Amino acid sequence: MTREEKSIAIEDLTAKLAESNVVYIADTSGLDAETTSNLRRACFKAGIKLEVVKNTLLEKAMEASTNDYGDLPSILKGNSSIFISEVANGPAKIIKDFRKKSDKPLLKGAFINNEIYIGDNLLDSLVAIKSREEVIGEIIGLLQSPAKRIISALLNNAESKGEAAAE
Repeated sequence: MTREEKSIAIEDLTAKLAESNVVYIADTSGLDAETTSNLRRACFKAGIKLEVVKNTLLEKAMEASTNDYGDLPSILKGNSSIFISEVANGPAKIIKDFRKKSDKPLLKGAFINNEIYIGDNLLDSLVAIKSREEVIGEIIGLLQSPAKRIISALLNNAESKGEAAAE
């Protein structure tokens, strides 16, 4: 890879990092062709971009980025793949699902909304993160609940008055 090609690759990675607040880094080495293909297909269906990257290029892209990736460059050893997503827990769910059949991919770390997570032991915590849509749904449910109770009470009260008037 020439210097110019490296420079273009770093600029491309920097742009991808700038576009997303959710970036997972995992080790996907040792996966056979079929498993890798299944992983890519699952990512595509979930709207997640999966890309195998060179550690040095990713580290330089992180340095050039406006985001603060903290200690994430320190985990860039061995084989690295990045999962870029709009949904905070999307890549974690895919990784966990694939780990039912295999010991890979291994989570190295994640950058989620300016928070840094390092280590495979955090996978379950990352799966439990609620997506924006889930949080909004819960808030709407909480807001609707008191209104539904009031309407139900009013309807029950009106029905009981109607029954009393009919007697």
